[in-house]
Amino acid sequence: MDVEQAILTRRSIRAFTDQPVPKEAIDRILTLSQRAPSGTNTQPWHTYVCTGEVKDAISRDVLDMAEKGQAKSYDELDYYPAKWKDIHRDRRRGVGWGLYGLLGIEKGDREGSIRQGRRNFKFFDAPVGLFFTIDSYLLRGSWSDAGLYMQTVMLAARGEGLHTCPQAAWINYPDPILRHLNIPDDQVLISGMAMGYEDTTAIENTLVSERDDVTNVVHYVGFD
Repeated sequence: MDVEQAILTRRSIRAFTDQPVPKEAIDRILTLSQRAPSGTNTQPWHTYVCTGEVKDAISRDVLDMAEKGQAKSYDELDYYPAKWKDIHRDRRRGVGWGLYGLLGIEKGDREGSIRQGRRNFKFFDAPVGLFFTIDSYLLRGSWSDAGLYMQTVMLAARGEGLHTCPQAAWINYPDPILRHLNIPDDQVLISGMAMGYEDTTAIENTLVSERDDVTNVVHYVGFD
């Protein structure tokens, strides 16, 4: 698969089959992704890959915390703004209601929304879960570097015929993840990710999120 096809076919998949992913494929993906760029070559990322009972234990503990209302807030974690500008709010709502519409979840259906949200914590049934961290003393430049690395992982996965879904939702429940994966105290969780083979029969996987017209986001200066 060439780079263009990898970019065009990468989507956030929210339903996976239970087909196992060979460890050799994961090794190739992460070895290739180590070529991702970073400011002054700091390579600030750490990746933790889990499957089987460890992955299931993380899911059980996080779902239990969710049921008990023990989530941290995005505000507390300085992850998302407390108030969105209209353009970003509308894009968030657009993709959210696009997904819910496919799944028959109507506005006001709080139980349906919660049920779908908690699918995150089962990795959407993917057989492999990944968690990405950086050292906690690092600042936003290193978070940007980690984002470049994660994108490289997702594109490399397409080269292996795999799909992914990056998942910020996990950062609201860091404690079970840090504990089960023996992540040192001096690292901070920045995202989770589901990885596996797409369930092509699942209606939620027909969702293709919209992108703004390139003329609205690209600004050429100094060209004739």
